[in-house]
Amino acid sequence: QLQASGGGLVQAGGSLRLSCAASGNSYIMGWFQQAPGKEREFVAAIRWSGGYTYYADSVKGRFTISRDNAKNTVYLQMDSLKPEDTAVYYCAAGMRTYHSVNYYYANYYAYWGQGTLVTVSS
Repeated sequence: QLQASGGGLVQAGGSLRLSCAASGNSYIMGWFQQAPGKEREFVAAIRWSGGYTYYADSVKGRFTISRDNAKNTVYLQMDSLKPEDTAVYYCAAGMRTYHSVNYYYANYYAYWGQGTLVTVSS
């Protein structure tokens, strides 16, 4: 089970930190965003072991994914937010040790959280 939290309303240029608490074990955790009328898109991912991270080009340098293994929780620190970041953000858990190219695709992930809404006003 995955529980995402931390969404809200923020002005452009502001920051938010999302959290995703996981109740079981997985290989990798990802964050995706889904804006109204659009498909779910990859944002970032992190492997529990070693902390290897992966980012979408659109968020590199602005978002930082991290994890706390002791708390089984993953975070997404979002800085320099833009109106185009407005979306529902979902965390997801991947179970298999596939090649990293797979981590960017929603269909790789086996479990999903309920989503948290991030709204960035201009």
